[in-house]
Amino acid sequence: MRDLNRSTLVALSTGVALAWAVGCASSWTPTTKRPDTVLQWPFLPSPAKVTYDHALTGLARTPNVGAVLESVVFGSFGGSDGFVLPVAVATAADGRIAVADMGRKCVHFYVPSAARYVCLTGSDSQKIASPVGVIFDQDSRLYVSDSTGRVFAFDAQGAVRFVLSSAGNKPLQRPTGIAYSPTKKALYVVDTTAHAVHAFGTDGAFLFSFGSRGTGPAEFNFPTHLSRSPSGELYVTDALNFRVSIFDENGRALGSFGRHGDGSGDFAMSKGVAVDSDGVVYVVDALFDNVQLFDRGGEFLLTVGARGADFGQFWLPSGAFISEHGDLYVCDTYNRRVQVFRIVSGYANRPA
Repeated sequence: MRDLNRSTLVALSTGVALAWAVGCASSWTPTTKRPDTVLQWPFLPSPAKVTYDHALTGLARTPNVGAVLESVVFGSFGGSDGFVLPVAVATAADGRIAVADMGRKCVHFYVPSAARYVCLTGSDSQKIASPVGVIFDQDSRLYVSDSTGRVFAFDAQGAVRFVLSSAGNKPLQRPTGIAYSPTKKALYVVDTTAHAVHAFGTDGAFLFSFGSRGTGPAEFNFPTHLSRSPSGELYVTDALNFRVSIFDENGRALGSFGRHGDGSGDFAMSKGVAVDSDGVVYVVDALFDNVQLFDRGGEFLLTVGARGADFGQFWLPSGAFISEHGDLYVCDTYNRRVQVFRIVSGYANRPA
């Protein structure tokens, strides 16, 4: 009986080791859903500026030998990792994607070329508690803003490089929106309750800050989100001033647009902001449950989406991002998904 127990333990131990070793090499694929019909904005018969592509709801592990061994040894197989409260999204040039998930207190990190997925939670000593912003630099390194007062920096493999908790001699209060400039090699971080934007080097060195509380051209009232345009301008969602403020990469104010209201082109609870290659500005509004498009001068162009759970509809959306390939990603937070749209470039020059 003793020998039998020992043999059983050895077999189980071997199975665990094999499951772990092979399971670590598991391949992952995005979990997506697509509509049966073509969705576009504006609606037909007008030519499309934005078309619907798919909804991303999480990642799924492809069953392999490791998965089978895991199910034999442990009696279950964790074959999927779905989003709970996705609030921010970013992609890199090679197609890798990061999704900040406040519900999971992690960042979903996926590299399609290696079919590799990791749920990033920070380091052993410092855990991610409230991820609200993500961005990649030109070397595919990832930066994550944690609204508890930290910014995490990861290398291209997902290992922690450093953690920021201050901007110069001032502690970070509530870091939220985040953007990166490949020309300045600078990371820009919105600090909502400090009413400021801080700039850092890729090594974490503090560079400068701009902004203070107020209603003036270079002032904020609880800013939240941030995006860098392809032409190098910084767009900041100045939430309680109900506007989007525009700056150059040195923090010099270039203008703003927006007003409080409940009509087309108005802001109620503006969140994510992104800018496409034509200079069209996309602003997510969580209260309107839509995305509004504006030209560089702030003139309203188009509304995408409405309240609901169907394709192209939203429930308290938040972060937005436009990839190098012209795909618009919108975090549809309470529908637990990221919705992906294709942007038509050169739209203004196309025949009606």
